[in-house]
Amino acid sequence: MRFYLERINPSAITSQWIAELSLGHELVKTNSSLLKKAENIVSRAKEAHSGYAKSGKLNDELIKSAIHLAQLDPIFRAGVVDPNTGMADAGDVTDLKNLIATVRPDVFKADELCVLNPSFGEGSDLVGGADTDLLIDNMMIDIKTTKNLRLERNHVNQLIGYYVLFTIGGIDNLDVKPKIDTLGIYYSRYGVLYTIPVKFFTSMPNFPSFVKWFKKTADETFIA
Repeated sequence: MRFYLERINPSAITSQWIAELSLGHELVKTNSSLLKKAENIVSRAKEAHSGYAKSGKLNDELIKSAIHLAQLDPIFRAGVVDPNTGMADAGDVTDLKNLIATVRPDVFKADELCVLNPSFGEGSDLVGGADTDLLIDNMMIDIKTTKNLRLERNHVNQLIGYYVLFTIGGIDNLDVKPKIDTLGIYYSRYGVLYTIPVKFFTSMPNFPSFVKWFKKTADETFIA
């Protein structure tokens, strides 16, 4: 999805892949076999990504690279090594082909601003690192690949949390803090984007005190 969004939004603001950051993790650096495997995954992914950027042809090699990169993410995020690192099931490749085929480019084509995997500066640091999937113009979007097309309370809570982190720290790599007026959840198995106006939360009189509570609680939890 990230590769696809880069292609339809050539001016998209990107950051280093989390998988690439995993190469510097102690678990990888101290395991020569894992380091070699991880370096090969990142190298092949960059090659596949470059080819897709030029041709626009989404092939199995690109999809396998996406799976392999995802397998490296938990190393950086949680210090966990996926036992399937470097493997890609044929069924998963088919599944991802079906998921990307449902994406409507008009939904994700930005008018002005596209940020992939935006993080929240001081806000992200406050909770030990956090990023959402996508910022399109004035909408922050998180992607959910769930079996059921159902709005879950924990998904809403997660989005509110991201918005609070944005309120605290803005968006990394942007000189000017954008105005976010919409939160979105994209249900990738259904091709449905569900949106919630930010004012639904921010118009509540206790929202400023909630942000202060959030910051204080996160700060105390992270220190602990």
